[in-house]
Amino acid sequence: MINNVVLVGRLVRDPELRYTPQNTAVATFTLAVNRRFKNAQGEREADFINCVIWRQFAENLANWAKKGALIGVTGSIQVRNYENKEGQRVYVTEVLADNFQMLESRAVREGGSGSYSAPQQQQPQNSTFAGTSTASTATPDFGRDADPFGGSPMEISDDDLPF
Repeated sequence: MINNVVLVGRLVRDPELRYTPQNTAVATFTLAVNRRFKNAQGEREADFINCVIWRQFAENLANWAKKGALIGVTGSIQVRNYENKEGQRVYVTEVLADNFQMLESRAVREGGSGSYSAPQQQQPQNSTFAGTSTASTATPDFGRDADPFGGSPMEISDDDLPF
């Protein structure tokens, strides 16, 4: 059987860190994950997925990730149940996270530019790469519509192929 989950989303609130009676760290958190499709109004809806993470990963998450942080989570789905105060059986489905990864820099999370400021060298205002002119402050376009080959077809003969 396969039970594998990979999520990328934003924390809805700061993770809640607690310790078991055996002094094991456990953190609970909720991720807002965008759906793939837009609704009838053209807006993206989000699912709010409850997650739990244990031990050192829980402590790291609570120390480093705050509300709004973009994180990636790997883990599995677990279903647990308990009896509430009214005597009813309550089922809870959540992601049991094995690991997490911060997916943006602290500067981006705290409202900064998020770009790395390396020591500046004297460069021309416009630089060329693969025959296209771009301003040095331009952000790369990683969209699927961009043509990686510059708009012209590549000429390849059968002698150029390794097979």
